[in-house]
Amino acid sequence: MANCTNHVTFVAFKKNTSKRMSPVDYIKDNKQKFLDELFSLLRIPSVSADPKYKDDVFKTADFVKNSLVQAGVDKAEICPTAGYPIVYGEKMIDPSLPTVLVYGHYDVQPADPLELWDSPPFEPVIKNDKIYARGACDDKGQMYMHVKAFETMMKTNTLTCNVKFMIEGEEEVGSENLEIFVKANKKKLEADIILISDTSMISLDTPSITVGLRGLSYLQVEVTGPDRDLHSGVYGGAVGNPINELCKMIASLKDEKNRITIPGFYDKVLDLTNEERKALNDAPFDLDEYKKDLKIAAVSGEDGYTTLERAGIRPTLDVNGIWGGYIGEGAKTVLPSKASAKISMRLVPNQVSDEISELFTKHFESLAPDTVKVKVIPHHGGEPAVTPTDSVAYAAASDAFVEAWGKAPIPTRDGGSIPIVSLFKDELGLDTVLMGFGLDSDAIHSPNEHYGIHNYMKGIETITLFYKHYANRSK
Repeated sequence: MANCTNHVTFVAFKKNTSKRMSPVDYIKDNKQKFLDELFSLLRIPSVSADPKYKDDVFKTADFVKNSLVQAGVDKAEICPTAGYPIVYGEKMIDPSLPTVLVYGHYDVQPADPLELWDSPPFEPVIKNDKIYARGACDDKGQMYMHVKAFETMMKTNTLTCNVKFMIEGEEEVGSENLEIFVKANKKKLEADIILISDTSMISLDTPSITVGLRGLSYLQVEVTGPDRDLHSGVYGGAVGNPINELCKMIASLKDEKNRITIPGFYDKVLDLTNEERKALNDAPFDLDEYKKDLKIAAVSGEDGYTTLERAGIRPTLDVNGIWGGYIGEGAKTVLPSKASAKISMRLVPNQVSDEISELFTKHFESLAPDTVKVKVIPHHGGEPAVTPTDSVAYAAASDAFVEAWGKAPIPTRDGGSIPIVSLFKDELGLDTVLMGFGLDSDAIHSPNEHYGIHNYMKGIETITLFYKHYANRSK
């Protein structure tokens, strides 16, 4: 199932012997083409979490494969899995040159709540030089930069490395089948470095490279009381209310200092040194602007840590959704039979997602009073990762930013999770360079997700420069 035996396309290309155009000129000349293609990709609602979009997810895989073929790969494959397919492509120009493995994902988050979008989520529009659509930044826009950067290097005869692409369709639901594919295809995926754009920069004025990612444990909990909804007048005050009990249980998961109360939760947390914390907090950050952008009066989090630390190097526990009882129009006075919630925990080195899920389950079950029953359903998880800053590839990425943006990037820790980073290290022995071009204000996973046209075009340019500097530094 992990082998790519179907839908294989082999393409032969003649070397372009015409006068060489510079990559920057090619990118400028093809700006509208690059935008039009991205818009076509964004119009496909590849929501991996919702089965009703199944055909669209497969359609998106075909789109990505065809885009790789048109860009100039030697071969492109759609690799079936037990879920959604992985698109693989490669261009091997010289076995003596370094090989870059590009990872990205073509699936997107659900667009709900639809009523909060200012424009339809799968009808991309440009406003204020930004592309508004689900997946504009996460990760279609950033993934597609690599396809267009590859095309640029092919068309301008400036490709200096071998390139492999592995673009999956299940990142937003935990990448369950990706590990199976990687383990079964280690020879196919042999490379020197992994290159990913699925993170953000500090700002347009301050480029950065992500060097740390948090892990994830994602679960659903169900609290059940009576076998049916009850009249709140007849039974209220005499029978346990699952919503009330669920809220109390969730509230107890943190103390007054916003520390997580699950026994053993912090046992393996790797704390940063004072020097490392200082370096993290030296990054440009305006707390007032942060609050203004989010339209909040104050920030919140674990006592003793700054906002940057809370969002990047500390573990978290958050309720992502909660429901139960009657939520329709008007009033319906009931005691609900069941209440549910989705809960995510972001993890830091050296926490292990399976261990944290077990600790959570044991503790949450112990919180339930006799009036209700509790069920904990694990969904997916991933491990935290830290990438090196002293590698040839990191230096090449830094060189690329200096040439394209005019200043060296700052290494930062990202609060999000990309499970493939630790998987690549464990299974392939490869480090990753996380060259993200989004901004924290891009509203990924939220209504009105957007991605700057400048980020998209400048990202394509910076990626081409990475290949140039990586080849030079690898000699």
